[in-house]
Amino acid sequence: MKATRTLGPALLMGAALLMLAACGGGRRSHTPGELECMERAMYFESIRSSRDGMIAVGSVVMNRVASSDFPGSVCGVVGQKNQFAPGVMTREMSGSSMLAVREAALSVLQGERHPLIGNAQFFHAATYRASYNNMHYVLTTGGNAFYEKRRPEFVTRPNPPGALEGITARL
Repeated sequence: MKATRTLGPALLMGAALLMLAACGGGRRSHTPGELECMERAMYFESIRSSRDGMIAVGSVVMNRVASSDFPGSVCGVVGQKNQFAPGVMTREMSGSSMLAVREAALSVLQGERHPLIGNAQFFHAATYRASYNNMHYVLTTGGNAFYEKRRPEFVTRPNPPGALEGITARL
């Protein structure tokens, strides 16, 4: 006890923060830059979306971060060329939706995932019709269709525009 009294307040605060971080279930901490990168992905890919759509986009970003096929950081994934909306890393973000975007981004960085995304690492506009036959659709929400790449015999199609979101149709 006597040793802790001689430590400066800043050192004690740092030690307390380290102990709290150790209680985080093994999650690594995220930098302010990663928060902004996650916000950018959510803002430009699902700005007109519900929280559900933003969490789905964030879940795909985190699935990519966890994969050896993509960069190992949020900013690396979001900034990868031709993967997200044009200008995702440079365009201005503003408006009344920013509070909701920040909350969703923080939640994903703290471990929340969309329950239907699973291992999906890809999405496109729900109205887009790809000619590829290896896309296993897991969710349509927020104007996007989310999918995993699989062998062609194990694929599903997204719902047609205007169909109920969150449900996929099987071939």
